[in-house]
Amino acid sequence: GIYKDDQKYDMIHCCLRVCVSVLFLALSVHFSSSQTYVLDDKGGLGRLFDGIGGLSGGGVTEFLSQILDYLFKPNFGASLHILKVEIGGDAQTTDGTEPSHMHYENDENYFRGYEWWLMKEAKKRNPNITLIGLPWAFPAWVGRGKNWPYDYPDITASYVVNWILGAKQYHNLDIQYVGIWNERKYDIKYIKLLRYTLDKSGLDWVRIIASDNLWEPIALSVLLDPELSSAVDVIGAHYPGTTTVADALKTQKKLWSSEDYSTFNDEVGGGCWARILNQNYVNGNMTATISWNLVASYYEELPFGREGLMTAKEPWSGNYVVESPIWITAHTTQFTQPGWTYLRTVGHLAGGGSYVALTDGKGNLTVVIETMTHDHSVCIRPPLPPFHVTSQNATFQLNGSFASIKELQVWRSQFNFKTKTPSLFEKLKPLKLIDGSFTLNLSEDEVYTFTTMTTGQKGVYPDPPAPAGFPKAYKDDFNVRNPPFSEAPHFADQTGVFEYYINLTDPGPHTFTLRQVVTERPVTWVADADQTISVIGDYQWQNLTVTCDVFMESVDSGGVFIAARVNKGGESVRSANGVFFWVFADGTYKVTNDLAGQTVLAEGLSGTRAYGWNTLSLTVNGQLASGQLNGYPLWKNAVVLNPKNGWAAIGTRSFELAQFDNFAVVAD
Repeated sequence: GIYKDDQKYDMIHCCLRVCVSVLFLALSVHFSSSQTYVLDDKGGLGRLFDGIGGLSGGGVTEFLSQILDYLFKPNFGASLHILKVEIGGDAQTTDGTEPSHMHYENDENYFRGYEWWLMKEAKKRNPNITLIGLPWAFPAWVGRGKNWPYDYPDITASYVVNWILGAKQYHNLDIQYVGIWNERKYDIKYIKLLRYTLDKSGLDWVRIIASDNLWEPIALSVLLDPELSSAVDVIGAHYPGTTTVADALKTQKKLWSSEDYSTFNDEVGGGCWARILNQNYVNGNMTATISWNLVASYYEELPFGREGLMTAKEPWSGNYVVESPIWITAHTTQFTQPGWTYLRTVGHLAGGGSYVALTDGKGNLTVVIETMTHDHSVCIRPPLPPFHVTSQNATFQLNGSFASIKELQVWRSQFNFKTKTPSLFEKLKPLKLIDGSFTLNLSEDEVYTFTTMTTGQKGVYPDPPAPAGFPKAYKDDFNVRNPPFSEAPHFADQTGVFEYYINLTDPGPHTFTLRQVVTERPVTWVADADQTISVIGDYQWQNLTVTCDVFMESVDSGGVFIAARVNKGGESVRSANGVFFWVFADGTYKVTNDLAGQTVLAEGLSGTRAYGWNTLSLTVNGQLASGQLNGYPLWKNAVVLNPKNGWAAIGTRSFELAQFDNFAVVAD
């Protein structure tokens, strides 16, 4: 209750608190059932706050300036404190492949992919943003022929350190943290060698996160090995379910949820994010939480569709959607900064939900409260044990250095699941405090921020263009002399890496091409297909014609394809079906119903050879498919029962060099 020894003086002030709360929050309060929560720094403070972040890895593609503002611009949208990016390894890493800075041992290029650009854009908006790099995969040469990066730890460490040095040398980016290997085993010898290599390279300020998987066994390893303990700065766990383990706490290291959320970004996804942002600290002492992923900017039918803080899956139309997790993030990020400190007085509310409080040590205070119910805050993982949340009254008493605070700014989000009319990140009237106290009525599925900070803003831009399907007639001749990115727009590489290429051996019509450049199976995080493939278009396409000029560079063993109705990507790409029209350097062709090439619909002689351009054309209409080679019918009326729809695609039979030009697709 809110009485203190039943004194009349306290009773009067309790009534005043209630009246003030009603006046400024327009909320009804019945103080007789209110629970009091003390926010105090007299007994010391809790852990140092390290920030809230987003993760770009596994196939995120294109952004617009406005989207970047919603993600990174301070006091505008999500206002992220941290950006974590994939160190591309040329391999499938969830929704696609990201190119390596070193395809081969004697090859270095620090302009491939989009992560450099993304980090610079984030830094433009927030110069103080924390940058983190983590490998998901490694090029084949790092493993020396084995699917394992630790047999030659000096090579792996040098490879990763080169990426950090390249970030600084070519882009003036300081990578502050680096990880080991995403959700895979760690190697103690490698971690120590990585620390040594960083120090030797003048990167002693780069901190190591381990192991981006589970709390154990890394926590125990750190406890048992003083040298390892000195090498590891942060213990990072993925999808910890807001809890930690005793060994992790014993290490006295920073504890981070270094990948979390990964949930469809509707209102329930926003509720998931609201609950874990608070409870990762309340339950697990985690001082940073990083969302996978940053923005859902990939074909929705790929794995984990729309599981970003916002959605921008139509670069061809410019449409994007500012989803609820953006505004839930703002409740914390716009009113705190890394370097603030959690109070020790944080916890659970009596009627369910949680509250955290943070201070900058200079008199500022931010309190974030969430009352998310179980069914409206389920994350994709781990399973969420049952719990109950009910409407409740809560009194917050500010003591210690906060007792003199007279006014707090108020921001509120109400999900309103019953009416399906959410009100997100709404600024309410400032709240006047009486003797450092305020009382409020908390309903289910709400988020509040009470703060001394006056800089918050709900950023807004004019509505983006309306959503539109992928163009039914699309072509790309790849004639870009100085491309802004190494990959062509709208193509989503699923295995292999397809890059813009200047074909200096052919000064004719094929000077500028798209080239598949990975020649050995990478050290993979997930199982890559034996073939390389890049998909494009509308997953709902059924009847279409795909045309492309192709050029094989592997004598005898070379093989390339164009395809329609490709129905799988991401980690499932190995089992993709569709209509695949292959030609080979041995003078044959084949039409298959699967990427693996096992279900043959037609085959025969083509006369195709390496080092010569050929034009392939594939038409699929209803249950029949036909193909042309250099304008002449090569096969027709192959029967295709399934799949009924899917993307268009290009690719190669193996990890081999091959070029593509003048790609075109026309769909009904």
